Amino acid sequence: MSRNTRREFLADVGRGMLLAGLGTELAAELGLSTLEAAEPTGSLDFGHLEPLVSLMQETPPEKLTARLVEKIQAGTDLKTLVAAGALANARTFGGHDYVGFHTFMALAPSYYMAQALPSEQRPLPVLKVLYRNANRIQEFGGRSEERLRPVRAEPIPQDAPHGHYLREMSRTGDIARADQTFATMSDAPIGEAFNHLQFALQDEVDVHRIVLAWRAWDTRSLAGDEWGHLLLRQSVHYCANSERRMIEKNRSRSDIRSLLPRLFDEYSLAGRTPGNRVGDDAWLQELADVIFRGSRAEAAEAVAAALSEGYSPESIGEAMSLAANRLVLHDPGRSERAADEARPVGSVHGASVGVHASDAANAWRNIARVSNARNVMAGMIVGAFHTAGQVGRVNDDPFPTEEQLAGVQTADAGTLLHETEAAIRSKDQFRAAALISHYGQQEFDPQPVFNLMLKFATSEDGALHAEKYYQTVTEEYANIRPAFRWGQLVALARVTASQYGFRSDGYEQAKDLLKLS
Repeated sequence: MSRNTRREFLADVGRGMLLAGLGTELAAELGLSTLEAAEPTGSLDFGHLEPLVSLMQETPPEKLTARLVEKIQAGTDLKTLVAAGALANARTFGGHDYVGFHTFMALAPSYYMAQALPSEQRPLPVLKVLYRNANRIQEFGGRSEERLRPVRAEPIPQDAPHGHYLREMSRTGDIARADQTFATMSDAPIGEAFNHLQFALQDEVDVHRIVLAWRAWDTRSLAGDEWGHLLLRQSVHYCANSERRMIEKNRSRSDIRSLLPRLFDEYSLAGRTPGNRVGDDAWLQELADVIFRGSRAEAAEAVAAALSEGYSPESIGEAMSLAANRLVLHDPGRSERAADEARPVGSVHGASVGVHASDAANAWRNIARVSNARNVMAGMIVGAFHTAGQVGRVNDDPFPTEEQLAGVQTADAGTLLHETEAAIRSKDQFRAAALISHYGQQEFDPQPVFNLMLKFATSEDGALHAEKYYQTVTEEYANIRPAFRWGQLVALARVTASQYGFRSDGYEQAKDLLKLS
């Protein structure tokens, strides 16, 4: 997924001018209808939050942080700031901009990170992500370029299942019609609408597609249910826009579109309730190995078989998480061809195979926990398909190696942590991973490790992924059995050392304003 370029922007502008010249009716006949052509004019209004949302859209980032610190000191809580930032982001980008939706996906994690910090430091992760948010909004064009506007509902045929119909509208690549179809569901409970949306989500395996949807649902708990549909509209736009690009570029569709219904039929999953059978450690290792080493089709079928045998989605999700974690530990690091200024040769932070796989697996697991029976099983199958098929991009053996582990000469908890921090500051991924591996072998308290990693997840940018991946590891550590959870912290140590030295814009200003320097 590439960032929106000037060329793409101008192409969109040119397309809009063409539509204006053709008129709406002829444009529709030619298959050129757009969101702007079909929606009412005007801007969304967020009621009592509108002044704060507008402030975040209209204020340059270097001025915004000072204003927000004043609001914090006057009593505005961080939850309100995150909610307003999320609504400002959604209204501006609507799931259309790479930096924009990555920033959205960092907002809720920044709030959760804040809760784990000492009280005087809590605003830091939130303020640095809101700085990033404001900066990208200004780069994007601010209020004049808002992608989400009021939308008219388009009736769904009476005999059409809503999820199937929304997926078909998404598959046309017509963003406006997909948006109007989803608007018809706005009167239904938000959970019902989210279940309908998942039919479109399950069409392709794209980390942004699934993590954006999860973070939209998750952020609803901070912004309020009244904005739940609005937040999910980002995913409607993302799915339809992705389809539009595939149509325009004549790209092939994912095999999951035909494989998922076939597996549902072959394993008689339709209409069933997920089981609660818990696999033992050997079963978990075996399934994780299939997902890690197997093809996507093999992984999907193994999960379908496990579901048919009554294994619980939580047990299957553990295997998916373990396989994704192994992709971090086996990652050889970026090649020279894949590297850039923010992600140098050998780095594993940002949009790397393991970080992306881990964030996606975490999203699939979380979505399954709030979904109906059909989507729980479909999500597990698609999630395994998504995680698998990537072993060709990584090494046969994991890091840290036996030699790197042998280089650790201490078994003292404090010394191990001190040396880990030094390794992170030296950007020595393998030393940091080996030290934390030894720390875990001694069964020391994990909390000091989380605290150390949190400090760097707060200060560093992580090529837009620091907050999200820290939250992924926090959740997966808590939701995988003890025999396998320590690998999550070893992976986090490696990624943290990789991303060190890329300080988040706005972080130092926030520290100064909070008098933490």
